[in-house]
Amino acid sequence: MASNCLRLRCDLPPSAASARNHRSNSLPIKLNHPRLPATAIPSLRFKSAPFRPASSLPIVPKANSDPHAAGSDLAPLPASSRTFTAWDMASLWVGLVVGVPSYYLAGSLVDLGMAWWQGISTVFLANLVVLFPLILTGVPGTQYGIPFPVLARAAFGVRGAHVPTLLRALVGCGWYGIETWIGGEAIFLLLPSALKTSASALAVISWLGTSSLEFSCFIIFWLAQMGIVLRGMEGIRELEKYSAPILIFLSSALLCWAYVKAGGFGRMLATPSRLSSSEFWKLFFPSLTANISFWATLALNIPDFTRFARSQKDQILGQAGLPIFMGAFTFLGLAVTSATEVIFGRVISDPIQLLGQIGGLSTTVIAIFGISLATVTTNIAANVVAPANALVNLSPSVFTFQKGALLTAFLGIAFQPWRLLSSSESFVYTWLLGYSAIMGPIGGIILADYYLVKRMQLDVSSLYSESPDGAYYYQKGFNGAAIAALVVGVLPILPGFLHKLGILASTSPAFLAAYNNAWFVSFFISGVVYLILSSSERRLKGV
Repeated sequence: MASNCLRLRCDLPPSAASARNHRSNSLPIKLNHPRLPATAIPSLRFKSAPFRPASSLPIVPKANSDPHAAGSDLAPLPASSRTFTAWDMASLWVGLVVGVPSYYLAGSLVDLGMAWWQGISTVFLANLVVLFPLILTGVPGTQYGIPFPVLARAAFGVRGAHVPTLLRALVGCGWYGIETWIGGEAIFLLLPSALKTSASALAVISWLGTSSLEFSCFIIFWLAQMGIVLRGMEGIRELEKYSAPILIFLSSALLCWAYVKAGGFGRMLATPSRLSSSEFWKLFFPSLTANISFWATLALNIPDFTRFARSQKDQILGQAGLPIFMGAFTFLGLAVTSATEVIFGRVISDPIQLLGQIGGLSTTVIAIFGISLATVTTNIAANVVAPANALVNLSPSVFTFQKGALLTAFLGIAFQPWRLLSSSESFVYTWLLGYSAIMGPIGGIILADYYLVKRMQLDVSSLYSESPDGAYYYQKGFNGAAIAALVVGVLPILPGFLHKLGILASTSPAFLAAYNNAWFVSFFISGVVYLILSSSERRLKGV
């Protein structure tokens, strides 16, 4: 279908990025999701949290018209409703990692000149870095049984929390559309050759920006996901739990096939780095940031999942395997891609196109099943839960989890993912690095607030109260310190972002460097500014 394998060109001018060929069958790379100094974080003493009564329904309590009632979808979960084991959490991450976008990560860096081990090491290190905010942000979810929108109230205020949750939701909607488009490409592969090569079916509709056939495959996959989405968190847990072994088996089978057919993994693993020392470091840092952006979204709303964990041990152990999972799967993508040069005489970096080349109806059906399962497990868990919960938080009287998930799916269409994937410029520079400048500040503020300002002590009843006397009401429901810190964290990134869009003809190299390292820069700036402003307010109040 319609998208070229997008290559990470973080240090090159826009003109150097490869344009997308509408007729090619390759896919984009998805370079999805800093850490506080260990000495700055209080020792983690996990105390039992006070819980307000919650619905007796397992996993997701029944919605209530009262925005802060204990029976709402965002209510704190009692211990009896927490069923996620360490295996459930690990299965969640296997389902998230094993997917088409992850397949390209290390290979794209090798194409830019890195040795294979440098590419995989960059991916591994990025996920090791992002593991810290993932675990740290997951702690209050498990400790108090609260989701991300409720945790955000502690820092931003009971009304101000709408700002970070809706920003996170918009990114999730965009990703939902992108992943669904990739799933549609798997359906496209199953179509008869005569139909796939038909000029009329593939004619681009000017106002839509894609062909009727490609759009139809996209909608079919969109509809197929709805059955799981509408089952809520329990359906998601079951999907991730049982799909993880299948995905591991299918991935291993593909790796074994490539090794046997090629008699090894080809030339790529034997090719040394083509970069000088200075060239490597110039490429390394933007690549690291882009790979951190891969999971920057989940690093924010991970409490949506860890609130279901039985204990802190379960959520920490379950997440600890992320760098290993990502390193292993990107190695698989790199190894299989290098083997295709020996097997077919050319490099095939798109796994969907590769599976179509292998041939055989049974092989194709199994391959499409695996790709579809991998895409669904990533898409639903990573891109539905946060927007759905954000909409419930916005208006609990209107939205339930299921209604929020349904609106998320419709917004995914409105994002027109085929346009987001039109070139590596629009995907990597505008999308990945652009949204990391928003995710970074929110993460820095929430972690600084929970660990350094609140000292891991939250008043759960006040999180669900709009009383002006509540601990998290601040000024009219908004914490000005958090909003100001968010703005200050984003501002240094704007010039570089506008330059990449072509709105600014030129800008300072310092701003370009800030943009290429957007998540790090915005995370630390916002965290520090929030601490300063919070300390000043506490001194003025004599606290």
